[in-house]
Amino acid sequence: MIGELPLVQRVWSASCDTTTVFSSAVKASSMIAFARGDRGMTVHVRGPETKGSSLTFPAGWEFFGVELRLGACLPLHPPSGLTDLRDALVPILPSGRILLGNRDWEMPTVQNIDVFVDRLVRAGLLSFDPLIDEIRHGERPRGMSERSAQIRFRRAVGISHRKLASIEQARHAAQLLMAGSSIADVVTAGGYYDQSQLARAMRWATGQTPGELRSGTPFLAL
Repeated sequence: MIGELPLVQRVWSASCDTTTVFSSAVKASSMIAFARGDRGMTVHVRGPETKGSSLTFPAGWEFFGVELRLGACLPLHPPSGLTDLRDALVPILPSGRILLGNRDWEMPTVQNIDVFVDRLVRAGLLSFDPLIDEIRHGERPRGMSERSAQIRFRRAVGISHRKLASIEQARHAAQLLMAGSSIADVVTAGGYYDQSQLARAMRWATGQTPGELRSGTPFLAL
């Protein structure tokens, strides 16, 4: 954390016994993800996803990671260069330690990954722009032009403020559909003009139709 500000939005983990195909929804936050399988361990720095995609969990693999607070990123790997699964692979030394910022780091576990993140912050390898929340909520920092604010937002987050709003709107609508809300109710609650617009948004954001989301089609919003 920076001061008393937590930079980890969520710690997650997943594993599967059989090869599993799932739909991954759009998301705005960056993350640091770890994967362990039959070929060893890999470490990924991942940026925002601006469209839904179909992904596969190989049988026997395990995954865990941290989803970072909006505006937090690793300056060595700017989010704008990592969008839509263009992950940066972090080198792993023969000893199993991570090489990052010309230093080697102990490989974290899902139980102590918050300690790993805190050490990155202290080393200056994980930063946070405190003005992102203001810009996100439509406020312009004093003395900053609208253009400068948007450039700053895109640099820290990797996408535009407008794209963020679309992603958050679509994720909210998808969550309502998955919870069983009617399509008509989600059109209203989600702020869409009609069912056609909702259908287009869900196809873009999740790769699924509103009906498929309501019926429980495999879906993982990480």
